[in-house]
Amino acid sequence: MDVGVWLQVILVGIVATVVMDIWSWLQRNVLRIPSLDYGLIGRWVLSMFRGKWVHRPIMVTPAIKGETWLGWFLHYLIGVVFSVAHLLVFGIAWLADPTLLPALLTALATLVLPFFVIQPCLGFGMAASKTPAPWKARWLSLLTHSVYGVGLFIAAQCLRYYP
Repeated sequence: MDVGVWLQVILVGIVATVVMDIWSWLQRNVLRIPSLDYGLIGRWVLSMFRGKWVHRPIMVTPAIKGETWLGWFLHYLIGVVFSVAHLLVFGIAWLADPTLLPALLTALATLVLPFFVIQPCLGFGMAASKTPAPWKARWLSLLTHSVYGVGLFIAAQCLRYYP
């Protein structure tokens, strides 16, 4: 792949993540539904360097300097990594002629990481099973990640690749 394709797929991942963040902002500020604090992801990663991988839950682990900026950085990095994975699965042709269904399939695939790695390690259980309302948490995760998929599609439409 040439540099132009790499730049485009990185931009698509960033824009898709921004779209997801706009949804999270609306969810939090208009619908009054809390969303994930990405500082907790930073705390989790920084705690790994201190030998703690699993929390019971992460909110009782003391805050660590730099956790918020690290969490946000990782959030965007993961958004770009998922965009690259999408391109590897669906090919460069998708960038030239993006369609919604592959983007939504990628969005569904992105749920594997939070449901089966991040949430259990943060002390929320597998697929949020230890939260007060597991199905609500799962639904909100599905909705938010679906918005990321829509963001992939919108970004790719706006930044179409012309070889």
